Amino acid sequence: MQNNFSVINKTKGKLPSLPFVILKNDILGEKYSLSLAFISAKKSKEINKAYRGKDNPTNILSFPLSKTEGEILICPSTVKKETKKFDRNFRELLGFLVIHGMLHLKGMEHSSRMEREEKKYDQKYFSRN
Repeated sequence: MQNNFSVINKTKGKLPSLPFVILKNDILGEKYSLSLAFISAKKSKEINKAYRGKDNPTNILSFPLSKTEGEILICPSTVKKETKKFDRNFRELLGFLVIHGMLHLKGMEHSSRMEREEKKYDQKYFSRN
């Protein structure tokens, strides 16, 4: 089997157990090569400024590298700060954002279609209404 999934934790925090590989295979396919990197707020801010012109850390950034590979960068400290805003606990919001990032890698833009797909996967994996 190919090595087509990796998780890199550049933070000091412990990450919740989530079905990352199952999500990846369901949304992007088994042959898609995905790297998830958990980064600090400082690094998130640097990358967000360089690629999006926004001078603040963000919760998630998705970078398609080709049709069959991509990278998702997640800032856990930003995700934690946003849990109340999204009415979710850390694990639920992190899972939702991974779904969101994968749909971007699949080529989706923010739209009602993307929201329907997010809801479908969110309910399937995290039982949210």
